[in-house]
Amino acid sequence: MIDPAEDLTRAVEATLFAASEPMTVAEIGAYVGIDADVRRALAELAMRYEGRGINLVERGGRWLFQTAPDLAHILRREREEARKLSRAGIETLAIIAYHEPVSRAEIEAIRGVQISKGTLDVLMEAGWVRPAGRREVPGRPLTYATTAGFLAHFGLEHRRDLPGIDDLKAAGLLDPVDLAFDALEMQGRDAEQLETVDESD
Repeated sequence: MIDPAEDLTRAVEATLFAASEPMTVAEIGAYVGIDADVRRALAELAMRYEGRGINLVERGGRWLFQTAPDLAHILRREREEARKLSRAGIETLAIIAYHEPVSRAEIEAIRGVQISKGTLDVLMEAGWVRPAGRREVPGRPLTYATTAGFLAHFGLEHRRDLPGIDDLKAAGLLDPVDLAFDALEMQGRDAEQLETVDESD
């Protein structure tokens, strides 16, 4: 006797295997039936693939099969070494990840320098950044956001899993000079607030 639930699970599995990019529940439903219990099938598949060479994971609301984290090193290829990002690329990617959606002008304002068009092109070719629509202001600048591929590459389920400032400090990833300037800036603001309080007295 055919089990409808098992048939759905197999259909969802096949859909994800054939997909060229991560899929949302709604996108999967468009293939297997909009009334189908896709979430239940996904939960069942995630359990089946747990502990195997590939896992079913959710990244930013999208589902995909990926190599188990402890086996990823086996499949790395030398060509990935060519994808090393420049400092400008790393800074741009970080700004987009923490401030998305963000326009090119906003990225430049945060970095304090202009970015070349090539920097964004490299990030988009890597599949980590995508256009995210236009800002409804004069000039309607294009904005950018990260992708499910970015989350998958860095092993994140959601953007909220990005490290905070305290985590970055603990890992020694923040420039000590920048931290010193930030501390001086905070002291200056505190002094201004004290002066304002004194004047009001």
